Amino acid sequence: MSVPRPAAVIVLAAGEGTRMKSQTPKVLHELCGRALVDHMLASARDLGPEQLIVVIGHALERVGGHLAATSPDARAVVQHEQRGTGHAVRTVLEEVGPISGTVLVTYGDVPLLRTQTLAALLERHAADGNAVTVLTAEVPDPTGYGRIIRDEAGAVLEIVEEKDASAEQRAIKEMNSGIYAFDGLLLADAVKRLSTANAQGEEYLTDVLGILRGDGHRVGVCVAGDHVEVEGVNDRVQLAAARKVLNGRLLEEHMRGGVTIIDPGSTWIDVGVRIGPDAVVHPGTQLHGSTVIDSGAEIGPGTTLTDTRVGEGAIVRNAVCDSAEIGPEASVGPYAYLRPGTVLGRKSKAGTFVEMKNSQVGERSKVPHLSYAGDATIGDDVNIGAAVVFVNYDGVDKHRSTVRDGAFVGCDTMLVAPVTVGAGAYTAAGSVIDADVPPGAIGVARARQRNIEKWVLRRRAGTKSAAAAERALAEEQQENKQ
Repeated sequence: MSVPRPAAVIVLAAGEGTRMKSQTPKVLHELCGRALVDHMLASARDLGPEQLIVVIGHALERVGGHLAATSPDARAVVQHEQRGTGHAVRTVLEEVGPISGTVLVTYGDVPLLRTQTLAALLERHAADGNAVTVLTAEVPDPTGYGRIIRDEAGAVLEIVEEKDASAEQRAIKEMNSGIYAFDGLLLADAVKRLSTANAQGEEYLTDVLGILRGDGHRVGVCVAGDHVEVEGVNDRVQLAAARKVLNGRLLEEHMRGGVTIIDPGSTWIDVGVRIGPDAVVHPGTQLHGSTVIDSGAEIGPGTTLTDTRVGEGAIVRNAVCDSAEIGPEASVGPYAYLRPGTVLGRKSKAGTFVEMKNSQVGERSKVPHLSYAGDATIGDDVNIGAAVVFVNYDGVDKHRSTVRDGAFVGCDTMLVAPVTVGAGAYTAAGSVIDADVPPGAIGVARARQRNIEKWVLRRRAGTKSAAAAERALAEEQQENKQ
């Protein structure tokens, strides 16, 4: 059957998350390039709910501001006092009114929960005609979770929170994920009748099941196929474990899409990364943000790309690139650093120990090694020699330099911006160029060499250098006598 569209999805994200021991609210901790709550919202959004609601409370301004920026389709409802999950849902229904249809309730700290698992929950709920259907899982260690209490026939009697459970109940492996599909109107009535007579003095959403069952309504269960999906993230250890699982999913998806990943164990990819078929990713590579790698490109080893575009057939090795654009068949590295605003043209090169910032490099142009290009516009077919520096900052303002097509910039040239090297022009090695070089000219700006004979013998007597010089001079004098 087709998946029924929920009338609403309510995501509970008001808690403090003290076990994270962090100034950052728990639901805003990142996992593979996306906040925990955003993972849950993405899965819920794919169900096409009529309303997407997030309950917030702790760090209200930060969480609310994040949602406003990243999920404008989600309505934030404030739970000013965190008095339990049942109170959170009651707060929603008091603000938005009773919701007719299926209401899915989930959490902002279950980033591994897939849309298809939520869809299976909705299908079971509709097929069985339940008042509420709870998503459960069999887990090796259910510590910290509510336990599912069934009767002899397997029907759900109640859910007991761990702090309220007996020793016998704590031995049960089937745990409550805290994720439910409710009949919205029955839910609205039941949450008004919740009690705080429990170890925490809170309104438990789990008690709604007992209320509905007592009213003669059906309470059902949908068992998740993989317990890892429904396990929440409460501390840094669980965050790291979830990251590993999600990263593995992403890598598998890319590999099945035609990407070669040499060593999945040392490769990390964010959810927003896109990689074309026949691309190769070598060990020690991290791909972050909205990075896009086109078909046939080769990335790594030891490379970190953030919000960077890599064209077809390009090669990027041992490099760090942030908000850069690398053209088709271009070459980067090893040990290059491309900073925001760098654009490399087709078949261009940024080589060993090259740093670039806010610079455009034309087609087939090369910056092979040991150079810095900041605020530079480099034309096509340009060669930049070793140890060239585009001197772009005067201590107050940044200035731009331009090297036209076909120019040749000699080694150890300082281009003091603003300056232009004309088409086909040269600069002599070791020059400090602070005036424009006309097309086809050579710019020479360096002192003439002067040798002071026997300076070392006079000023560095007794050193190894002086000894070496004495031997060489003696050998030279002997050769001249012959």
